[in-house]
Amino acid sequence: MYEDQTYESILARMLDRIPADLDKREGSIIYDALSPAAAELAQAYAELEVNLKLFSAQTSSGDYLELRTADYGVTRRVTTKAQRKAMFYGQNDTLLDVAIGSRFSIEQVKYATKEKIAPGQYILECEVAGSVGNQHFGTLLPIDYINGLVRAELADILIPGTDIETDDSLRQRYLQRVRQPATSGNAAQYRQWALEVSGVGDAKVFPLWAGSGSVKLVIVDAGKQPATSTLVDAVSDYIETVRPIGADVTVVSAAAKEIGVSAVVTLAAGYAIQGVIDAFRAALGSYLQDTAFTSTYISYAKVGTILLSTPGVLDYTNLTVNGGNVNVALADEEIPVLGTIGLGV
Repeated sequence: MYEDQTYESILARMLDRIPADLDKREGSIIYDALSPAAAELAQAYAELEVNLKLFSAQTSSGDYLELRTADYGVTRRVTTKAQRKAMFYGQNDTLLDVAIGSRFSIEQVKYATKEKIAPGQYILECEVAGSVGNQHFGTLLPIDYINGLVRAELADILIPGTDIETDDSLRQRYLQRVRQPATSGNAAQYRQWALEVSGVGDAKVFPLWAGSGSVKLVIVDAGKQPATSTLVDAVSDYIETVRPIGADVTVVSAAAKEIGVSAVVTLAAGYAIQGVIDAFRAALGSYLQDTAFTSTYISYAKVGTILLSTPGVLDYTNLTVNGGNVNVALADEEIPVLGTIGLGV
């Protein structure tokens, strides 16, 4: 908005106000007196431009974005701790009970038992908040001696740990709040309630799905993957505390639709096929996450574009997505997840 308010343009306007019969050439007393003022005014205009951008949620960031969104009750989500399922075994692979609070580690990430699910099966909570608690699977090592313990295995992610919310995510939730006001138990409010539960990545609302007063909530976890039964129960329990009287609410996980891709690729010099597969898998996974609940199909053309833009890929042939060369449709309650990736040379 103030791009034209440069030092040169401000100084020129100031000098234009000086009578022509006075010396206002560079180095003159008048020029030297006005030049610092013009520089300060140009700096003030630059800071005003920055402040205007920080005032708008569309262009704001950091603490300034939080101040803007807080006016509408939207605050940045903090980091949360992962909750995992673990199994403990004694002699002859018999399930073994351990004390609540017992601590274990895997790859320098520490967990503690929080709740017993069944004999030898427990909910573990990561001691460090964030997505680091979601990353590892396999053998757990006890930090303190546990009598009779032979083996401990870290298994399912029950409620994923989350990192601090990004500016883009916070901005999107703020825009959702102001553009689709949540009130009186409408669809927008049910989605808002679901997103208030830690570990929920998104939700889709189906009003009147089973008749008058019925509402179905389909949810995914923070990684845009199908929600575990633990997370579904957590959302269901929370909705029961806030729903309008008389509403019959059903909470379910989204159904996974595996997306498998195969193609023959031409590699650039110096690239190995496994590295290309790993890079393509990561890029495709990001695209699939972005389409969860936002698109009714997976674009065949988009998958091809992602493959062609993968580092090391010069060209490709025989591209198929789920065995065909057309878009893959998604049902109302389906989300896409990574399936088999088969790239050959």
